[in-house]
Amino acid sequence: MWAAAVLSRFGDALRTSALPLLAASLTDRPLLVAAVTACGYLPWIIFGLWGGALADRVDQRRAMWSVDVGRGLMVAAFALAVALGRGGIGLLIVLAFALTTLQTLFDNASTALLPRVVPHEALGPANGRLMTGQRIAGGLLALPLVPLLLAAGAATPYAVDALTFLAAAALVASLRTPPPEGSPRPPGRTLRADIAEGLRALWQDRPLRGLCTATALCNVGMGAVIATLVLLATGWLGADDTQYVTAMTAYAVGSLVGGALASRLAARLGRMRSVCVAGIAQTAALAAIGTVRSLVVLTAGLAVFGLMGMVWNINQATLMQQRSPARLLGRVSSAFRTVAISGAPLGALLGGAFATAWGLNTPALLAAGLFAAAVLALWPAVRTGTPARSLT
Repeated sequence: MWAAAVLSRFGDALRTSALPLLAASLTDRPLLVAAVTACGYLPWIIFGLWGGALADRVDQRRAMWSVDVGRGLMVAAFALAVALGRGGIGLLIVLAFALTTLQTLFDNASTALLPRVVPHEALGPANGRLMTGQRIAGGLLALPLVPLLLAAGAATPYAVDALTFLAAAALVASLRTPPPEGSPRPPGRTLRADIAEGLRALWQDRPLRGLCTATALCNVGMGAVIATLVLLATGWLGADDTQYVTAMTAYAVGSLVGGALASRLAARLGRMRSVCVAGIAQTAALAAIGTVRSLVVLTAGLAVFGLMGMVWNINQATLMQQRSPARLLGRVSSAFRTVAISGAPLGALLGGAFATAWGLNTPALLAAGLFAAAVLALWPAVRTGTPARSLT
């Protein structure tokens, strides 16, 4: 499972780093570039809850490898279109939407499968190793290769990504996992009823509810930053492709440090307090990126942002897995993700609008304000504490 996740992230990093550069080469309109990012998040709003309900009903391992086969074939077709000069901005938007639609099932199935692979008490370190391995593959290994692959042809990063999807599918298909625990589903129960049960479980858990609200606010800011980061780097700061990739590599390096520190911070501060500290540091990093016109500050700010983002993500995922009922984990995961991610398309469009109206640096300042609001949303849960619990 670790090898499949790492290999797949390697290919994802090639594609997601090359797509903004391709979009920027096709149009100089910030809103159109931002639309590619927005359509990469939109399926979570439309299909996210259904993906979680399906993940709790089907063989999660089979769902994961089947989705990866489909995504591999889809990206291979896109690579062919780019090679033939048919990779217009409209096709980029369609690809982003389709890949994320399939991801709604894959991610929820993966979250629900991990507790069947490792013991409950090992979920924190397991999440850390998964995410750290993905950062190594996606940041340190993949990102420096992007300029070389683009020099070999605009379609090359997408062709390699397609191969990694297919290889990851083969690895997941080879897993042998125990059957899921939990009582059988009542006959005739609808997907709608399953979804409602997952939403209720998330709403009734106050720490998870607060964490979900904070993550939603952060994702509005993340959508604004991600959608316009290539424009901030190449337009506001005048960076070339190599400098842009260098800044993104700093983000990956920071994430590796965060992966090593996440469990230690959680042991010292508690998981929710660790998330709160991460949000404060990310707010400061975004404020610096949007204020100081310097490639050095951008690179350092992204390193800090990556470090604390990993601390946030590892502790968030572990809290959700530890506090959710095992039989509902796919649905709680999908409810959390759908609510949290729903702000990202709005953020991407807001980022494009801010960049157009007030300057290419302003989306980072918008994001800083939203991260500060997220920290305030977390504060009640931090004050009361969040003991882990295991539900059946």
